[in-house]
Amino acid sequence: MADESIEKVHCLIIGSGPAGYTAAIYAARANLKPVLYQGIQPGGQLTITTEVENYPGYAEGVQGPEMMIDFEKQAKRMGADIRYGIATKVDFSGHPHKVWIDEEKLIEADAIIISTGASAKWLGLPSEEKYNGFGVSACAVCDGFFFKGRDVAIVGAGDTAAEEALYLSKLCTNVHMLIRKDEMRASKVMQDRVFNTANIKVHFNTETEEILGEKTVNAVKVRNNQTQEVSEIPVGGFFVAIGHQPNSDIFKDFLDMDETGYIQTVPGTSKTNIAGVFAAGDVQDKIYRQAVTAAGSGCMAALDAERYLGEKGL
Repeated sequence: MADESIEKVHCLIIGSGPAGYTAAIYAARANLKPVLYQGIQPGGQLTITTEVENYPGYAEGVQGPEMMIDFEKQAKRMGADIRYGIATKVDFSGHPHKVWIDEEKLIEADAIIISTGASAKWLGLPSEEKYNGFGVSACAVCDGFFFKGRDVAIVGAGDTAAEEALYLSKLCTNVHMLIRKDEMRASKVMQDRVFNTANIKVHFNTETEEILGEKTVNAVKVRNNQTQEVSEIPVGGFFVAIGHQPNSDIFKDFLDMDETGYIQTVPGTSKTNIAGVFAAGDVQDKIYRQAVTAAGSGCMAALDAERYLGEKGL
């Protein structure tokens, strides 16, 4: 590759949700001259979220896309270089670290902050996409409040689905838990909590055929996969809790990950197993997955990167 096609940067940030933009704000203020590539979904998962009411500082709530525009504007005002582009390949075997953007441009970076996030897994129904943000959600903690006093459905059988069903049960009149098999995958203690919650109704051997509605969700059509009986359950909200997939594939040859692909960091830090490479937000957090925790970890990553570069005299 010709020298002129290589760009050398001090601090490279990959990804642009709350973690990436917060890292950019802190890194810019520390004079690290950060370059941020926004990735395949500029702004991250919040750009497909409607009302956000649980992020501090927005007393009246805010639309997810609007909040991410605010984050981007603030990062730019601090001096961060925000660019369109997708990281397609990396090489962390030496220093400086190498990242290819859009399979053609090579960036050499002294420090890298990975904030590529995670993507919710969906059922793949056209109606699921149609009503996303209009009654369909992949985050009960984010959106459950909007369905207070209503009936809702949630798909999933693991601990996350059980936790979200229990959370919804405190807000909603009835929670219909739709499970494809004849048993739950959740831990015994979580199953016991679900079965002992009066307003959670568990539907085993049940598959979602279609989400129904006009402008917003008003029912879900389900099929019992044993009897083949099709029925409709009136609900105002439909939650999908079948897991998340961290956007970490291109880093798997270099970074330590858990069995599902979440990047592992040294507890209490953003440090990965590679010196000078840091991870923040949902790509390394499978527990909380909130905008505010992602932003906090982005701050940590920038501070960790600043200390690393200082110690190395870079």
